[in-house]
Amino acid sequence: MTDSAGPLFSELLDIMRRLRGPDGCPWDREQTRASLKAYLIEEAYEVLQALDGDDPRALAEELGDLLLQVVFHVQVAVELGEFAMPDVLRRLVDKLVTRHPHVFGDTRVGTPGEALAQWEAIKSRQAAAAGSARSVLDGVPRALPALLRAQRLASKAARVQFDWPDANAAWGKVEEEMRETADTLASGDRTRLREELGDVLFSLVNVARLAGLDAEDALQAANEKFRRRFTAMEAELAARGASVHDASREELERSWEATKARERDSVAGERAR
Repeated sequence: MTDSAGPLFSELLDIMRRLRGPDGCPWDREQTRASLKAYLIEEAYEVLQALDGDDPRALAEELGDLLLQVVFHVQVAVELGEFAMPDVLRRLVDKLVTRHPHVFGDTRVGTPGEALAQWEAIKSRQAAAAGSARSVLDGVPRALPALLRAQRLASKAARVQFDWPDANAAWGKVEEEMRETADTLASGDRTRLREELGDVLFSLVNVARLAGLDAEDALQAANEKFRRRFTAMEAELAARGASVHDASREELERSWEATKARERDSVAGERAR
């Protein structure tokens, strides 16, 4: 493990300057902030995948790729005469110190929730001192996946006690929204149905959050389970000389249930070992 990141970080900045220089890489020189957006998002998701895979080597590599995107954007800013890496680092260091007075000052907090509430209060005071009003909900990007954005918005509101007391209470709201959705579905009003379905999903996110779960992770796990079972069903049909394209709805349902039963039996067998 490297003792100091300083020299390597300086080398990384020098490499990026050279890549963007007159004798650098044609592809790197061509990139703009707009063209780099997709890569920034892609690399962030690669980091998430490495985290889910619990692979330290992959995580180290993907974090490096994400850092490259940060360095790339800073170099573009340098070329535009806007700011440089020391400006980015100075702002980050100052933010971490001023928003952790319980670590770098005399303030005391007893719980993670109190630390978060203090962070938000300091942000609000700083915004007011700068002459700009700040909502508790500021800082949640619109570009986030919808479930993740819902969880972040609700989490921020919860920091000022705007929340359900627990997951059971939040589930009551889910049941209420589901009844409203059922009524709307029967009415055929698509505009209202869109709104009611959104309310159901937002309410489910609150249940997950208050139960200590991540709604985005839960849905991704459900996506993977569906993919795994569907491809197993395709394989089962193919082994019988059939295909999902030609099977009837009843045949697909029987094959699906058989696939689920085999998976449950396999899991039960693994647990019994």
